[in-house]
Amino acid sequence: MISLKSSLIVIGSAGLLFLGACSNSDQAANTEKSPANSTSSANSSASPAAQISQQHGESKGGQVVETGAYHLEFVPEKEANGTHMDFYLLKGDNHETISNAKVKAQVQTPDGKQKTLNLAYDKEGKHYTVLLPEKSSGQYQVKMLVDIDGKKVDGRFNFNK
Repeated sequence: MISLKSSLIVIGSAGLLFLGACSNSDQAANTEKSPANSTSSANSSASPAAQISQQHGESKGGQVVETGAYHLEFVPEKEANGTHMDFYLLKGDNHETISNAKVKAQVQTPDGKQKTLNLAYDKEGKHYTVLLPEKSSGQYQVKMLVDIDGKKVDGRFNFNK
């Protein structure tokens, strides 16, 4: 009976080690507002804001999705007449601004209604922008549909109002 318990403990421990090793893989997208954990000793002493800046370029304080060579960042700002949505679209290691894309936002409101909004490029701010004229409280789901010269790049975000 003792050897059976010991065997179960050993098998359970080995299973946990295996799961821990599997869950340590890199992820293609990071939608967290907090910085990603860094394995580099050079970045370990830097502040969280500096780590984001080193890993993903200058952050605007929004939700970030890295997909392929593209950096997508979504920043919603509450206003009296709705929510102002800013969307930053950058490419490459240097995070060059892409100004010629067609960007649409598919928004699901807290009551389940769907809205599609076309974002316009703001040359001064070097980002895409639109006003969502909804005032309902709750969680909004946002899917950014981006077309860059025929190449589709999408990102999913959310915010609470």
